[in-house]
Amino acid sequence: MTITWNDSLNFARKITLRRSLNLGRVLASYYLTRWLRRPIQWGLPVTLSIEPTTACNLRCPECPSGLRSFTRATGNLKPDFFRRLVDELQADLFYLYFYFQGEPYIHPQFLDMVRYAHERRLFTVTSTNGHFLDDENARRTVESGLDRLIISVDGTTQETYEQYRVGGKLEQVLAGARRLVDWKRRLGARHPHIIFQFLVVRPNEHQIADLYRLAKETGVNEVKLKTAQVYEYRQGNPLIPTQDRYARYRQDPDGLWRPKLVLANHCWKLWHSCVVTWDGLVVPCCFDKDAQYRLGNLHTQSFRELWHSQAYETFRQNLLKGRDQIDICTNCTEGCRVWA
Repeated sequence: MTITWNDSLNFARKITLRRSLNLGRVLASYYLTRWLRRPIQWGLPVTLSIEPTTACNLRCPECPSGLRSFTRATGNLKPDFFRRLVDELQADLFYLYFYFQGEPYIHPQFLDMVRYAHERRLFTVTSTNGHFLDDENARRTVESGLDRLIISVDGTTQETYEQYRVGGKLEQVLAGARRLVDWKRRLGARHPHIIFQFLVVRPNEHQIADLYRLAKETGVNEVKLKTAQVYEYRQGNPLIPTQDRYARYRQDPDGLWRPKLVLANHCWKLWHSCVVTWDGLVVPCCFDKDAQYRLGNLHTQSFRELWHSQAYETFRQNLLKGRDQIDICTNCTEGCRVWA
């Protein structure tokens, strides 16, 4: 596998003075907030996740899309709303993530939206289960200017893969990855930077070494190992790995399980990023999968108004008071916790 210099250089090309100044304002706000223990926000998001669709072709056991368990409305992102949002934020934004819930490639205009963001010099990223990378989509993905593509490969044999990616076909995913690599070569393109992401769970933890071999054979750029969030962990869960380094949970002497990280009452994500659902709701982060904490609606207010609203300030203040009182925070590992 190649090293990630091309990916880093590609990101560096997106840097502008205004985006750098916005990042500086966000960083200053965050650290001053931690010092004064009251929410301050001088900037706009550095990264934004937007949801192309809630639809998915698979039935993964720890995913609301896979379980079809949403209580919120489901549907597809409207391209005209997407363009309006990008136009409002593009001058200050660095990253645009095309994922939250659902499989992005199901949206019929997904790659057109990627191209729109690329033309505005945003660093674009998406995550896919890899089942829709036929020859046309592989070519169009490269031509769209997508900067980084994460492909979920949660097993190196079909038997293991389908234990989590229920309904999935591993060979179809690998064939799609090979098509992407081939089209990059044929078009002389350096992006997208292709990542095989491996969600480490008990059924597949013995295949980590095989994954690196498979990634090298396929020609992708990078492998990332990801720990798994599970919703029901107190009594244990068959998905929790036996290898402690890959498990988010630890068994106590009383036999019950708990997250092995300690909550800290601050969160970088609440200052530099947020999530926009397909229908324009803004939620704090990717752990709010069912849009339980709705901080505003972009169909009725501008992003700037929403980002600096009383609702956002109140949520940030509540987080500073105690993350253990916010249920979506209690199972989180996002850079603001320390090992127990």
